[in-house]
Order: sequence, then C-alpha cells, then structure tokens
Amino acid sequence: MTTPNPAHSAGCVAEAEETLTELRAALERAGITLPSLRLDPAGLAREAPCPLVELGRCSVETAARLAAVLR
Repeated sequence: MTTPNPAHSAGCVAEAEETLTELRAALERAGITLPSLRLDPAGLAREAPCPLVELGRCSVETAARLAAVLR
C-alpha cells in the first residue's frame, strides 16, 4: 500500500481549484453559469485527495447554450 504524500495531495487540490476557477471564468465569458459547478466533496475527503470537478445540474436552456459554445 502506498503512503499518501501530503505535498502531492495539496498540489492536486490546488490544481483542481485553479482549474475550477478558470473553467468558471471561461463559462462566464461565454454567458454561461453552471450553478452547481464545484469540486466533488467525496474526492476531497479521501486520505489522498483525488479531486473531481462536478459540473452539476443546469437548465435545458443552459445545456443548449453550452452545447452551442462547444460546437
């Protein structure tokens, strides 16, 4: 069993938070808000955090706007 590396874990969480901030800003520039956008708390609660970005739920209108931006 591998021993968790606190420095690595902190780096992973910091990278995930930075990515989340960048994604939120990019979506905002496109006029899109995902109200449930966050880091998944279950991934952060692990002994060795492995953050996942939770895009969450949104309206059909927001989903359509997101799809249009991605096309």
